[in-house]
Amino acid sequence: MKVKEAKKIVEGFTRTSKMPGLSYSLPAWECKTGSKLRKVPGSVCSMCYALKGNYTRYPAIKAAQYRRLEAMKHPAWTTAMVAVIKRQKWFRWHDAGDVQDQQHLEKIFEICRLTPETRHWLPTREAWIKDHLASKPDNLVIRFSPPMVGQRNDSWPNSSMVVETGATCPAPAQGGKCGSCRQCWDSNIKVVSYGKH
Repeated sequence: MKVKEAKKIVEGFTRTSKMPGLSYSLPAWECKTGSKLRKVPGSVCSMCYALKGNYTRYPAIKAAQYRRLEAMKHPAWTTAMVAVIKRQKWFRWHDAGDVQDQQHLEKIFEICRLTPETRHWLPTREAWIKDHLASKPDNLVIRFSPPMVGQRNDSWPNSSMVVETGATCPAPAQGGKCGSCRQCWDSNIKVVSYGKH
């Protein structure tokens, strides 16, 4: 499949200035767990970055996210994703939004298997995914993100957390960019902590 055709099927990708490669953005309004946590004061989702700033300032961004959500139903979605992602060294799943259901997760696993040269990172608040880690491809790092600021979870092989102070993510000190850091994609890094923003 040609890249141009693939991008049309999947409704495009996100290229954030912070990260070293492409990502796939879905509407945060459709997060299964996040939509509940948004109502919980002090939760990370109650201050979700994907529900403010450019994500809401420009209606075209939100519209594109919903088109991507719908695109996942296309019978050639997995093939199209592979056609583009296989050209990437680093890929982040969902700079906005989250895994929708088990079928979505299984498609992600399949895409990762078919792009073995790409390092994949999937942050999530969907705790049920833990039951499927045994079938996770080796080139995919899934980081569970606990719901509350300052909360840590060590029961997953890899996780992340939001902290008031002492963040290990260097991006804020590097002009908001990953730079040479790849700890989010590194399975040897147990926990990555991000500053509250």
